[in-house]
Amino acid sequence: MPADLAVIGLGPSGLPLAQAAVAAGISTLGYATGPGGASLSPAALRRMLSGGFRPATDPADLSRVRTAVICAPTPRGADGCPDLGQVEAAARTLAERMRPHTTVILESPVQPGTTEEFLRPLLEDGSGLRAGRDFHLAYSPSRLDPGNRDLTPAGTPRVIGGLTPACTESAAAFYARLTDKVVRARGLREAETVQLLETNYRHVNIALVNEMAVLCHDLGVDLWDVIRCAETKPFGFQAFRPGPGVGGHGVPQDLAGRAGGALRMVELAQQVNSRMPQYVVQRAAALLNEHGKSARGARVLLLGVTYKADLADLQGTPAEEIAVRLMQLGACVSYNDPHVGSWTVLDRPVPRADSLYEAAADADLTILLQPHRTYDLQGLSVKAQLLLDTRGATPTGAAHRL
Repeated sequence: MPADLAVIGLGPSGLPLAQAAVAAGISTLGYATGPGGASLSPAALRRMLSGGFRPATDPADLSRVRTAVICAPTPRGADGCPDLGQVEAAARTLAERMRPHTTVILESPVQPGTTEEFLRPLLEDGSGLRAGRDFHLAYSPSRLDPGNRDLTPAGTPRVIGGLTPACTESAAAFYARLTDKVVRARGLREAETVQLLETNYRHVNIALVNEMAVLCHDLGVDLWDVIRCAETKPFGFQAFRPGPGVGGHGVPQDLAGRAGGALRMVELAQQVNSRMPQYVVQRAAALLNEHGKSARGARVLLLGVTYKADLADLQGTPAEEIAVRLMQLGACVSYNDPHVGSWTVLDRPVPRADSLYEAAADADLTILLQPHRTYDLQGLSVKAQLLLDTRGATPTGAAHRL
């Protein structure tokens, strides 16, 4: 059965795109590029299936679509650059079956130049077709804020950049079915660099406020009050908040080794953010010491071990390094997270505390890493013997804040 759209890669960006397309009335084919795709609740899957979504395992099904969007994950490789292995596999699979007049859009996070220099030859060589003449080729940076219930696909502008003006218009016509606003970039590289700027903007600003957290603690200044006051400025300031580290699927890129040189500020931001789990453990050890306890043998409860609140996603979570460092100090680590049924660190299962308040009352130190909506932070601050809040989510004065 033909479909309007094939989403190739059903991970953190592909599955939400498929959901948005189905909600917009677009018959959608979902093709997984590898293991570890994002998950749906049974109810959400039933809604998608009833709305026209069809999971596909036969690559031949890709020959019948008008638009194919590649959303394959591109995790950081050993060299620090995006690993394009799944993008390559997706491109080869699609190219063997692609028909003329298909619109191919890449949404995976990549370095500028990837769509034209890497993806285009794969598609052309595998299909015998030529981009810009026989099929349309474009790039659109994925814009997702997982867990944000106020942000809708229709209310999120989409940026499009094509190999040719006709490619741009073809991709724009598709995204116009999903969003109220389509923004046309000058070309492929400009659209790819939008993704680069947006991702690095987040990491650089988080790094700045993480450094401010360390400085303010040393100065005895309440950073959270500083942020509260600063965000009243109606121009030139956007509030970011510190935390135990930066996880998720948006990998910062400093472009080291590429023409034009590295982005030194991004490289520094990565160094700052990567030190935050160690800083959290240092603060934890210091708090225990101040209360006459040693980290060795201390019972430490970690609350919220996902990379972001209200998600069941452990990708890049700083909780793992925090747990490892605490264990290396000799602490007895347990965790509570309503979204994570089991958790393994260093190939060992971490004990799960099912009764939150009892576990907090029993622990020598409780560390809040993610303030999931289900947590009663006021009640938690009363029950916990000692509470370190790395997110500034507890009531003022109720806990030690990062």
